[in-house]
Amino acid sequence: MRQSCSHSISRLTAVALVTVVAAGCASTPAENDPVQMKLNDIDARMARIEHVISNQSLVDLAQHLDAVQADVRQLRGRIEVLENGTETTRKQQRDLYSDLDKRLTALGGGAPGSAGAAAPAPTPPAPAASSVEQTVYAQAFDSLKAGSYSIAITGFKDFLATYPASPLAENAQYWLGEAYYVNRDYDAASGAFRNVLQKWPDSRKAPDALLKLGYTQYELKKVSEARTTLTEVGQKYPNSDAAKLANERLQRLTK
Repeated sequence: MRQSCSHSISRLTAVALVTVVAAGCASTPAENDPVQMKLNDIDARMARIEHVISNQSLVDLAQHLDAVQADVRQLRGRIEVLENGTETTRKQQRDLYSDLDKRLTALGGGAPGSAGAAAPAPTPPAPAASSVEQTVYAQAFDSLKAGSYSIAITGFKDFLATYPASPLAENAQYWLGEAYYVNRDYDAASGAFRNVLQKWPDSRKAPDALLKLGYTQYELKKVSEARTTLTEVGQKYPNSDAAKLANERLQRLTK
């Protein structure tokens, strides 16, 4: 009987201990678990690190964007400069070809080498010129009208070398200067126009030659000389079309 009671007491004691332990475990809050607290702290730190990294990425992205925008602005500035330069070149070409077109379309409308109009068309040429001279001159002049300036230059030079005393020589010399001018060989053009003035000072091509000499001086950046030459055109040939063109160019030079 005493053993049975002892055994029962032992069982009750064990049950009581288990109950106490269980109660103790149940009463301990989960957040107070040291392991859980450590994990929570690590998670918080990771979150802060991720936030910092994210912010730094945004900063880097913003800096990169600023650099790209600066490059774009610089490129736009270069494009504007190029476009302005291209437009200036195009305007110069339009003025140049417009002047030449006016002279070419006036062919056949006046006496040989008249000052406001271009020289008469080589067909029919001056009566005193031989048929061979007419043919050689016409070939060079046709090349000029077609825009084959290098071929025209060669043709007019050959004509002048072969037929220096031809009635068409003064016109060939003038159109040689025009061919050089539209080909942007301003030094050679200047020399060709000077030859017209020196060899044929009383030629009806003289006003045009003097006008174009002023143009070439301007293209060669000799602005002061260009003003003097263009002013001389108006003084020597006041009623000519060459004088009107010279005055227009002078007005542009003063702006």
